[in-house]
Amino acid sequence: MASTTIIFSCFIFFLLCTSHAANHTQANFLNCFLEATGGSSSSPSKIYTPNTTSFSTLFRSSVQNLRFLSSGAETPSFIILPSVDPDSQAAVLCGRRHGIRLRVRSGGHDYEGLSYVSFSSTDGPFAVVDLSGLRSIEVDAADHTAWVGAGATLGEVYYNVAAASPTAGFPAGISPTVGVGGLISGGGIGWLQRKYGLAADNVVDVRLVNAEGELLTRETMGEDLFWAIRGGGAANFGIVVAYKLRLVPVPPKLTVFSVSRTLGQGATRLLHSWQSIAPRFADDLWIRALVIAIGEAPANRTIQATFQGLFLGSRRATLAAVKKSFPELGVRAEDCNELSWVESTLYFDDRAWNDTRGLLTRRPAFNSSFKAKSDFVREPISEKAWEGIWKVMMEGEEEPLQMIFEPWGGRLWEIEDDAIAFPHRKGNLYNIQYFMRWFETEAAVTERHLTWMRKFYEDMTPHVSSNPRAAYLNYKDIDLGSSTEEGRTSYTEASAWGRRYFLHNFEKLAKVKARVDPENYFWNEQGIPPYTA
Repeated sequence: MASTTIIFSCFIFFLLCTSHAANHTQANFLNCFLEATGGSSSSPSKIYTPNTTSFSTLFRSSVQNLRFLSSGAETPSFIILPSVDPDSQAAVLCGRRHGIRLRVRSGGHDYEGLSYVSFSSTDGPFAVVDLSGLRSIEVDAADHTAWVGAGATLGEVYYNVAAASPTAGFPAGISPTVGVGGLISGGGIGWLQRKYGLAADNVVDVRLVNAEGELLTRETMGEDLFWAIRGGGAANFGIVVAYKLRLVPVPPKLTVFSVSRTLGQGATRLLHSWQSIAPRFADDLWIRALVIAIGEAPANRTIQATFQGLFLGSRRATLAAVKKSFPELGVRAEDCNELSWVESTLYFDDRAWNDTRGLLTRRPAFNSSFKAKSDFVREPISEKAWEGIWKVMMEGEEEPLQMIFEPWGGRLWEIEDDAIAFPHRKGNLYNIQYFMRWFETEAAVTERHLTWMRKFYEDMTPHVSSNPRAAYLNYKDIDLGSSTEEGRTSYTEASAWGRRYFLHNFEKLAKVKARVDPENYFWNEQGIPPYTA
């Protein structure tokens, strides 16, 4: 405890000796935070500055998109690692008092890095509140609920839920290293969504630190704020430190399968058929499609479509269900594996599914740069149009773009589009994620990939939703628009991206923002500003 105080005192001394106003602000914030958290835990929370030896390692530990390490964006003046809820309260109170804005990250998978870097031309010093220390998971199997710290990863949640009950699950995303704090607050799609809805549809309570530094629950925050943070991006409204999740029933064994087809094996016909019928399968059946160009570029390339599926039942029942609903796919018994639900979480992430302890690693499979975009499709795309799309993909970059198609229907169509802030419900056939990964670090290479991705996205315009062209918040895309005026984004300006992420729910979200954070303390480049008529 004494050594920690000495180190922090050295930080303050260093900042004060530079005599710049910004550094004086930082010193005041640091001192305020230390005083506020000194008695919050027997093991004090850590706060790191750039002159801390481990600052760079800690900052990079949760960065999943490496292009932001060399993008010229501003990095934080502090990283705060809360160990108890009051630490996040102290960060807000001291930040408000001393002019330090906060950005919040849980797993670091933010597609545009806005949870840990700043692109603002006017932004002053800021701190990153890294929630990875708030990762406790308390499962109540009898009540079918779990309290989960916002810094836990999906893998940690899946492992602990399954350990408590082999017939309980939670509907969320495929990647086990994603932090629940970000995924749930933006919606949370996954392979149980047609049966049970999104992750955000299955949140029953939260603990949230608001812009006044108060720790609120569903009962004390009001239903409008509870509505907003389920699908509206919780970081727009405060810091969610924990979620109470509704667990869902799963059979002791379910069946997964994977079938790949190239153009010569009828991939176009299969995908054309899939897009109309997959949303109308029985709720127990989920089949998504992953499409990529394979082969040496460009003369010997073809398109490969991989259909990944899950059925909440035995192998025999799966074969019967697929034969009834999608016989042309030709799924065979040898394509299927009977697994537990928790094993299936590893199967879809291409990990060794017989070692569930692999879910406890926070390290992603790749250390790379990437760019993604998203669309929603409301009318089937014709086979002729698909052929044109394939031509562009096969003539494209050496690092191939992947298209990931997630089926809608089932429970997603049953829930009203204003039940929570996530609005993309009935009328959508499926969602598309466009995803490109690369490992080079040169700026020119990155720009070439970004340019190609943007052109491909533009080419898809005639085939997807319009007025507005909808997008999924968790596949954040800075190309939709952004503000660089720190704290001063207008409602009209934010409509450029807000109406695409939230459709007609955007106005209500901005009105909630006006009530709970009228000064827009929780600001970011693609945030929700307070509503002004």
